[in-house]
Amino acid sequence: MKIVFLGTPEISCAFLERLVKDGLEVVGVVSQPDKPQGRGLCIGCPPVKTRAEQLKLKVFQPKTRTELSGVLRSIEPDLCVAVAYGRLLKKEELEIPKTGFLNVHFSLLPKYRGAAPVQWALIHGEKTTGVTIFWIDEGMDTGPVFSQKQMEISGEDDAFSLFGKLADAGVEMLSGCIKEIEKGSLPRIPQTGEPSCAPMLTAGDALIDFKDKAVNVHNKIRALKCGPRARFICVANGRKISVQVIKSSMPGTVCGFSGCSGNFAPGSISAVVEGKGIFIKCGEGYVLLERLQPEAGKAMTSVDFINGFRLKKGDVLGVL
Repeated sequence: MKIVFLGTPEISCAFLERLVKDGLEVVGVVSQPDKPQGRGLCIGCPPVKTRAEQLKLKVFQPKTRTELSGVLRSIEPDLCVAVAYGRLLKKEELEIPKTGFLNVHFSLLPKYRGAAPVQWALIHGEKTTGVTIFWIDEGMDTGPVFSQKQMEISGEDDAFSLFGKLADAGVEMLSGCIKEIEKGSLPRIPQTGEPSCAPMLTAGDALIDFKDKAVNVHNKIRALKCGPRARFICVANGRKISVQVIKSSMPGTVCGFSGCSGNFAPGSISAVVEGKGIFIKCGEGYVLLERLQPEAGKAMTSVDFINGFRLKKGDVLGVL
């Protein structure tokens, strides 16, 4: 069975590696074109391209839909497998492989259709999520399901850890699905349940509102660990600066902390605990900020941050 793999970011690499490890006939790898990266805007290639070349696989980077159709028609694959390819596929491409296009999606579809299912599940404080392997149609993650697996979201999970757990499960699931296809099993189960959307996150989504509940602030911080990182604006040394939050936790997880005394406005530094961090008053409750990174600066502990920028208890963060 001739397989074409479509993927772009780092998370896709483990899936490609497993197809090769399973001895499958991967006849081509399709990835997004190389793009300028970093402050120097040096041209960088997608991780999947790099890994495919290491595996001695033929790589294609079509810039247009017409080019993609041409690549697929020249190969005539039996099956296409997509993992975070980054481009919607239309009927013309979908009709080319004999069996169809399989996609790996990191949610329990139809929940969290879109580009950022892991992040939005964390933002919304979900306790469970999962992996869905489905057949691509012309909609946004609307195709029939091949297989699903539910997984718990730990209170300690952030985007990095949750992506890792889901990817590990997804790799095993994909391997099993392809074995079923080779046996002639092609389940196409319609999606059921209430759909929800998980659109790509913007810089505006990353801005923290300390008037919100503390648990929602913490959920946003852990959800955006992979970027765009959650951030707030504060006035320090007479100027406004943007500060990314790298790590936070809730007071209940901090030993020896029972609460903050004083009548503080949302966004106020309510307590400073050496070796722990700074507590910020929210619209409801407190959040502990542990590690921060000011613009054009290095990551540091939150205590080092307020000392370096001459901030103190009672000062307000989150100025707009």
